[in-house]
Amino acid sequence: MKSLILKSTIFIVVLFGAMSSATAQSVYTNYRPYDQDGLYVFETPKQETNWKGDVKVRLGGNFTQQYQHLSHSSKFFTDANNDKVNDNLYNLAPGFNLATANLNIDVWLADGVRMNLITYLSARHHNESWVKGGYIQFDKLPFLKSDLVDKVMENVTIRVGHNELNYGDAHYRRTDNGNAVYNPFVGNYVLDAFNTEIGGEVTYQKNGILADFAMTTGAINGVITRPAKTTNDPDNSRKPAYIGKLGYDKQINDDLRLRVTGSVYTISSTARNVLYNGDRAGSRYYLVVEPASVGGTATNATAQAWSGNIQPGFTDKVTAIMGNLFLKYKGIEFFGTYETAQGRSNAEKDERTAGQLAGELIYRFGSKENFYVGGRYNKVDAQFLFSGAIKDVSATRVQGVLGWFVTKNMVAKLEYVNQDYSGDFPATDVRNGANFKGLMIEAAVGF
Repeated sequence: MKSLILKSTIFIVVLFGAMSSATAQSVYTNYRPYDQDGLYVFETPKQETNWKGDVKVRLGGNFTQQYQHLSHSSKFFTDANNDKVNDNLYNLAPGFNLATANLNIDVWLADGVRMNLITYLSARHHNESWVKGGYIQFDKLPFLKSDLVDKVMENVTIRVGHNELNYGDAHYRRTDNGNAVYNPFVGNYVLDAFNTEIGGEVTYQKNGILADFAMTTGAINGVITRPAKTTNDPDNSRKPAYIGKLGYDKQINDDLRLRVTGSVYTISSTARNVLYNGDRAGSRYYLVVEPASVGGTATNATAQAWSGNIQPGFTDKVTAIMGNLFLKYKGIEFFGTYETAQGRSNAEKDERTAGQLAGELIYRFGSKENFYVGGRYNKVDAQFLFSGAIKDVSATRVQGVLGWFVTKNMVAKLEYVNQDYSGDFPATDVRNGANFKGLMIEAAVGF
């Protein structure tokens, strides 16, 4: 009851704050809007500030709800005639998933200086309120009072804090817990690169040229304990992670937008890296291809939060490369991803690989492009370690969607999804020859 009262109070405060600040939208620069206006924003733009000398606070929020109508199957639970021989596959039924919500706080502290803080008010993996992260962004450094610095900062942005990794472009189009406005579909990628890490990032943007460099701790949490010695790291040292991106992003003319980027994320040793399982929100497809119980404990949406994802377990060392292509010609939109990664866990000597290919085609129509139809193909190939042997496994996901921006703050989606698992999953693995498919309905709000 106390949690419900707290969340209701926060919602009222957020709504009041958003309404009271609506008359001063011109001061909100160098950030990504949380509604339809933020769809095609990647790195935050360099804009002229309208600073009036006092602190500006913008409160916003995201709320999302799905209705799930999925079915699943697994070879482990059927015989050669595809007859059911074991009732241990989770008994899925149509119904509503947990409603998720974000609280977004942006504070303009000085001319060209903004603070961001996002809190997950409700999430699948963390049902309670949980801070995603926060950072300070500098588009100007007015306190240095230097003409040379001011000139450099015309094309440079600096971020410092516990921030979402700017590895690849796919994270700009994914669902982030309650924030489902930017994602044309309901689910994210099968191999979902997303994490927040402590560090600093410098971005350069000029005439379509983009360059970004960041250095982080390589871990999702702040850690001060010396890690245990391992075969891979006998000096039990902790190494930083390095992230780089180069690209070209240009509005060629009124009808055509082109963006192409290449990114790399690399870390040589850490206590626990979670580049591919750092999403505290969990998968949108609840309890698909999951057993009814694990180790005698009943399966639940919180403990088994990443249903449908492929997580390679590169917790110690990983080098990942992602290339992205974004094209928008009038209402036709293409976004493509090629990704390859190599790494290992702390207990492994040999490195394994993982990679994915994804492509989505969207057609937006209507006077404000408020309707859309689209499809996505996503194929993942990875090497898993099973009983000491490295095996090749795969997952292929196909999604089709119809969408409607009722207003620029509200979007509704109807998605059909079909995912197959293949490769050398052990005969006793629930993913052996598995499939899930069906319909998802999602409604989301962002402001």
